[in-house]
Amino acid sequence: MFLAAFTSRQSPEVPPDAALVQRLLRRDVGAFEQLYERHSRIVYSLVLRILRQGSTAEEVVQDVFLHVWRNSAHYDATRGPFIPWLLTLARNRALDNLRLKSERQRRREEQTEVLPQVATAPEFEQALDEKRRADRVRSLIAALPMQQRKAIELAYFDGMSHSEIAAALKEPLGTVKSWIRNALLRMKEELRATS
Repeated sequence: MFLAAFTSRQSPEVPPDAALVQRLLRRDVGAFEQLYERHSRIVYSLVLRILRQGSTAEEVVQDVFLHVWRNSAHYDATRGPFIPWLLTLARNRALDNLRLKSERQRRREEQTEVLPQVATAPEFEQALDEKRRADRVRSLIAALPMQQRKAIELAYFDGMSHSEIAAALKEPLGTVKSWIRNALLRMKEELRATS
């Protein structure tokens, strides 16, 4: 009798995560909001522990939940509960972010370690030369087909990896790699022809 009275006073049963993910497949915004409310704090805690930077952690959490919204079909309830899957996704995104930062830092350090030229042109000529080269590269990029141009811009101006570009453009990884490779080859040939 006590148990019956206790259960009747409980709030209505909250749907399990797997059921909410099923609703996500039907683009149910309410299900997404419930998942976010339930798990955003724990995801943020994990990501913050890895990145140690609040603003970056917030961006990664948003990225993780955006991935859940777009790719909810990747979750397989038969392989385990939702929360470990979500935390694994968050951990991987945070580590990717760290790797990207360290790669950018390494590139900056390598650039500062380059030895100066033995014979240098006067500053004005050097600046003019650099401006001409930059203008030429800009015009070559502008002449590329739209997909190649977008992939090159994301890779070299936004510092995104090939897999991040594939996700951003919603294209297969191999396609993105071939766009970038073909664009670079085309630009290299054009630069050789004009130099």
